[in-house]
Amino acid sequence: MSQMNPRFDVTIAGEVNLDLILYGLPENMPLDRELLGSDFQMTLGSSSAILAHNLSLLGARVGFVTRVGDDDMGRIAMQRLGESPVDLSRVLSGGSAKTGVTILLPHGRTRRILTYPGAMFDLTVADLDVEFLASARHFHLSSLFLQKGLHPGLPGLLRELKRRGLTLSLDTNDDPEDRWDGVLQEILPLVDLLLPNDDEIRRIARTNSVEEALDRLSAQVPLIAVKCGSTGALVQQGSRRIQVPPLAVTPVDTIGAGDTFNAGFLSAWLAGAAPEVCAQAGNITGALSTQRPGGTEAFRDAQLRDSFLVEHGFPRFTREA
Repeated sequence: MSQMNPRFDVTIAGEVNLDLILYGLPENMPLDRELLGSDFQMTLGSSSAILAHNLSLLGARVGFVTRVGDDDMGRIAMQRLGESPVDLSRVLSGGSAKTGVTILLPHGRTRRILTYPGAMFDLTVADLDVEFLASARHFHLSSLFLQKGLHPGLPGLLRELKRRGLTLSLDTNDDPEDRWDGVLQEILPLVDLLLPNDDEIRRIARTNSVEEALDRLSAQVPLIAVKCGSTGALVQQGSRRIQVPPLAVTPVDTIGAGDTFNAGFLSAWLAGAAPEVCAQAGNITGALSTQRPGGTEAFRDAQLRDSFLVEHGFPRFTREA
């Protein structure tokens, strides 16, 4: 974080889509039958866009690069994201691919996630304005396995950003192929902060427990924050391991809560807070996200957002120069 007067606190190169959420469907869904839901929501989706949106509304200066199709879905998604302070001046549109979409079918604590990637696969390192990305203190990458077009040039890009003084964070999200290999193994040693959930870290490390995974990965990554759902977060910094309790709330919808944890964690971490304080901040913002459908609706409600953060003691930091 040695740059003088950077333009942004965080830059993100990532995917964007809409989430179509259909509630109330039976968990067992027979074929060739018309099944009726109890509610429907269309919200801004994708891990990268949810993080960018919510982090910017916490006060961070965020620059976001993505590729969308020249279609109504892309225009609606960008309109939603554009309601936040995120800088979208380097967004790319057009091409033959449609904007991606995710259909979510919640079933209590579990959910089905069905994604058409579309333009998510098409963003490449050659598309990126490296000067724009480098004009920040920090760079974040989400949804590694949905951004296949980035893979060939990604290690070189991350090395260049590190050379320019940026710190790097990664949330892989799920691997639809369940392989957890390829470019991931090459970029892990470059990452300063890893933000998986408890299932993802076991798969990344190929272990049966979160504790074993932390033992293995902490030799490569200086700081790891594991999202553990209803049990809070587990933070590993070197040999130091800290359990951070959750915030007790009644969730309306947990979609996007992990990405919003990332927003709170990064907000605190960029201000120089201790890892356990960062995780506490992430637990608060993640809990806030659950109070409305989708990953950004609670943050779009300014009254709810501000009152919730004050009530639960979200730490407000002065941005470092």
